[in-house]
Amino acid sequence: MDTLVSDWTAVCAVDDILPDTGVCARVNGRHIAIFRVGPAQFFAIDNVDPKAGASVLSRGLVGNLGEHLVVASPLYKHHIDLRTGVCLESPDWSVRSHRVRAENGRVLVSTEAT
Repeated sequence: MDTLVSDWTAVCAVDDILPDTGVCARVNGRHIAIFRVGPAQFFAIDNVDPKAGASVLSRGLVGNLGEHLVVASPLYKHHIDLRTGVCLESPDWSVRSHRVRAENGRVLVSTEAT
């Protein structure tokens, strides 16, 4: 169950997200993909793939394309920058990025766009 902490929502325990994978959480009515990169970096973007309209980005593969840390959409394989939400192949398929942090063993997300 989500717990509201000011404008932040606790979505899961840090250990619920394996390194270099993502999970999906519903925060204030939005589907948010939260990614853990390495042991302690977290990123959050909208989970709905703008090209397909399906809530699947959290299931994509995390990696690097040059200087960009990305997730590859599991449906069409386009790459979304985890820091900005920008789609590298087509900016029209970009998504919102969200503030995310780890605190006291929990992952917290804000739906305010970064």
